[in-house]
Amino acid sequence: MVERKRRVVLASGNFDLLHLGHVKYLEEAKKAGGKNAKLIVIVARDSTIKEIKGKSPVMPEDQRRALVESLKVVDEAILGYEELDIGKVLEKIKPDIIAVGHDQDDIERSVRKALAEKKLNIQVVKIGKFGKEELNSSSKIKRKLIELHSS
Repeated sequence: MVERKRRVVLASGNFDLLHLGHVKYLEEAKKAGGKNAKLIVIVARDSTIKEIKGKSPVMPEDQRRALVESLKVVDEAILGYEELDIGKVLEKIKPDIIAVGHDQDDIERSVRKALAEKKLNIQVVKIGKFGKEELNSSSKIKRKLIELHSS
């Protein structure tokens, strides 16, 4: 029997205050690679989040990476590069598929641009939303915590 190469799926995110939406995103990302896919997840650096969002994450990067890697659907979780260099990531990981979340439009545009510039034929899959939005967002969870504890 010939052993088939495992398809590598690449997903990424901040994963600050890990929630069910994150888990569903990663499960669907892995499914996009088919049976026996390998899911590699890039967890954003604290400095990257601060640069993009203007504030530091609640949880430090090492804890966020460890939490993501502890999920049974994840084969490997790594911290992103300090500088946002998608080309460097693609060269290192060599994914067959890149999965982007429903709220990652900017990332999707950057990925597609990098793929075109490097003339790479890597499938980009957009993963949809899951369930009620209320607690499927770290920002909404933070607001809910403030609301519950400020009264």
